[in-house]
Amino acid sequence: MSCSSRFQKFLDNIALTETQLSNGRAATESIISSLNTHYWNTSSGITNRLIVGSWGKFTRVRPPRDVDVVFSMPWHVYTRFSERTGNIQSQILQEVKNVLLTSFPNTAIKGNGPVVVVPHWRYEVEVIPAFYRAATDKQYLLCGTENGGQWKSADYDAELSAVSVSNTLSSGNTRHLVKMLKQWQRNCNVPLKSFWLELLAVEFLCNWEHRGKSFTYYDWMVRDFFQFLLNCRSKTLFAPGTYEAMYIGDAWYSKAEKALKDAKLACTKESENETIAYLWWRDLFGQEYPS
Repeated sequence: MSCSSRFQKFLDNIALTETQLSNGRAATESIISSLNTHYWNTSSGITNRLIVGSWGKFTRVRPPRDVDVVFSMPWHVYTRFSERTGNIQSQILQEVKNVLLTSFPNTAIKGNGPVVVVPHWRYEVEVIPAFYRAATDKQYLLCGTENGGQWKSADYDAELSAVSVSNTLSSGNTRHLVKMLKQWQRNCNVPLKSFWLELLAVEFLCNWEHRGKSFTYYDWMVRDFFQFLLNCRSKTLFAPGTYEAMYIGDAWYSKAEKALKDAKLACTKESENETIAYLWWRDLFGQEYPS
């Protein structure tokens, strides 16, 4: 197999199967249906929801991780809880948890920050109860439970747009790079959040000279990204739309150094048509990368 063929096969190997996609959709719809029945008087599994995270941005990888879904709560719920005292954000999450326990009584549902985590059908669905500010900035209010409770904002349209626009400008390379980086993150236990990897991939490809080229350049793309990443030590990223600051630290730095070393060696072997180049790619990506 050529280098480009192996990268194509690698991406096929970490893509979700049709069964996995179907099960993820079914799990999410059953949960949303339960919430819609309680809050909106409809059993629909697709209304009043927004699929976000890797599923919403089409950067999911196999084996599947959790499914992130925003559930739009009615504004009268916001008004009802605003009249209370104490940590009202935590109280909202507790109510949503109790609603779901009615439909899924044998499920270990738990609240975790702004989400309600529902292990369901081999998937962990993270439900984000939120209030959509359609009349103003078109952002979502989320329930932050720390420090006695506080409201947080998220602009999921801006987050999706950042990936989608970059993916168009790079001829599909953005989503491919993000998927490969998530596999590296998992295989090498890298302490970088998936959201951060997405933002870093978008930033890198904005200026990479080969960003719109084919699979033939994927070995260089991986190598050059890790060189870029090493220059991001202790960098602060900003969430699209809300511009929330996120400090990424440097706990990941030594693993990025090792990744760059492996990628450089692999690229050298590729240029020399050495078939053992795949061994260094496997150090990065695991057995999913083909021999």
